[in-house]
Parts: sequence; C-alpha cells; structure tokens
Amino acid sequence: MDDGTRWIDLNGAVNARDLGGLPTTDGRTTRRARILRSDNLQHLTVADVRLLLDDYALKNIIDLRSSAEVRLEGPGPLTRVPSITVHHLSLFPEGGRHTDAAADTIEIDKVLPWQNGPAQSPGPDRPTGHYLGYLNDRGDSIVTALRVMTRTDGAALVHCAAGKDRTGVVCALALDAAGVTREAIVADYAQTGDRIDAVLSRLRASDTYAADLDSRPADSHLPHASIMEKLLARIDEQFGGTLGWLAGHGWTPDDTDALRTRLLD
Repeated sequence: MDDGTRWIDLNGAVNARDLGGLPTTDGRTTRRARILRSDNLQHLTVADVRLLLDDYALKNIIDLRSSAEVRLEGPGPLTRVPSITVHHLSLFPEGGRHTDAAADTIEIDKVLPWQNGPAQSPGPDRPTGHYLGYLNDRGDSIVTALRVMTRTDGAALVHCAAGKDRTGVVCALALDAAGVTREAIVADYAQTGDRIDAVLSRLRASDTYAADLDSRPADSHLPHASIMEKLLARIDEQFGGTLGWLAGHGWTPDDTDALRTRLLD
C-alpha cells in the first residue's frame, strides 16, 4: 500500500489525509472517502472547500478542540456551509454547562491538550498519559465521534489543532474497532511526522498556540510510533481492548457493525 496516496492536497491545511486503503486483520481494506483526518481547518480556501465537497462528499465535521480554542480561533469556513454539520466534541472535562475546564481559565497551558502533565515526564511516556486522560475524561465525546463516523450521508472529517494527538487517538480507536491491523494504525498515527514542520509552522502563526509551541523542544512534538503502541497496549491491559473500553461507555455490537459496514470494503 502506498501511504502517500492518502494525503489530501489542501492549501489551508497541511495534515489532511484519507483513512481509506488500510488493511484489516481479516484481509479487507478500509474504504476511501469515508473518514478523513486533518489539522486545523480555519484557513481552508474556497478551492479547498469545493474539493472536500465534490471529491469526498463531506457532510460531518468532528471538531475535537476545546471551547477555548474554538472561541479564540473563531469560526472556520466549513461552519458556513449549510450541508455540513459540525459536531464539537472536546476531549477535555467540562467545567460548566457551556465551556470546558480549560475554557474557564483561558490559560494557554490549559487550552492545549499536551500541557496538562508533569514537566518531569518528557518523552514518549508523557503523551500516552495524556491520551489515557482523554479516555478517562471524555468517553462520551469519543463514543459520539465514532457514531458520527457511521453516518451514511457522506464523509466525516476529524480534526483538532495539529491533527496529531486528539485526532490521532480518536482515529486510532475507530480503526481498531473496525478491525484495522495494529501495524497500520500505528503507521497512520506516525505519518503525521512527515508533515510536522509544516503543522508547527501553521500553528506558530496563531496567537492561540505560538507561545506554547516555542517553549518546547522540537522532538517533543513528534508522533513517535511507540506512543500509540503503548496506548493500545494499555487499553488492552486495562479494558480488554478498544471494544471493551467502548462497551464500558455505551457502545454496542450494533455500533460496531455499523462502523464496519460504513468503513470496510
């Protein structure tokens, strides 16, 4: 499989790709133009929007950013397309009826998902802890995101800021539930590393993210394969696998069937 063919060429986003073409454990492959993933969509051009509508029949956006990020960044162009539904599903705990805990303070170190761990835990282990935090804090958002992916009215696109951490976790869980091989799931997660310089350059142009990104060593932003390997191993150990974790948050066998029917050839 040529992973390079899965990239989506957009002017206003640099980490967009199609989750089609991935192998499953039973010899099948994921369908193209069903689930897409991306970095921030704030700066899509008119041509970008047209490509997503015409080539991918885009209908649903799964926005994993916090309420603070959404407010600070402002509405993106896809929010103005009547045929598209935006599902805001933050992976942070709620601090009130309408905001995330992070949004209550508007401190950048709390707005960003990778900034909530101890400074003495750098390297691959630190992101794994953050990723488990998403599962512990916002199982409801993750299950809802996967159910949006089962909709039959067109493609669903998952995104956050970089399209790496929050997007990486939600897409990995969806692919694992659908039966994609662990090797392919890990490779897709790590593939963001091919575009990481461009991703960071775009985020540094935003006041929402610039100060935090510049305060950390470049290597700390890389999506090392070992991070996702450790996350999936922890889910196996603690919950009996992704489907076990999902079942504990209201996911049913019918949901699994719907996801596989939608995503697999």
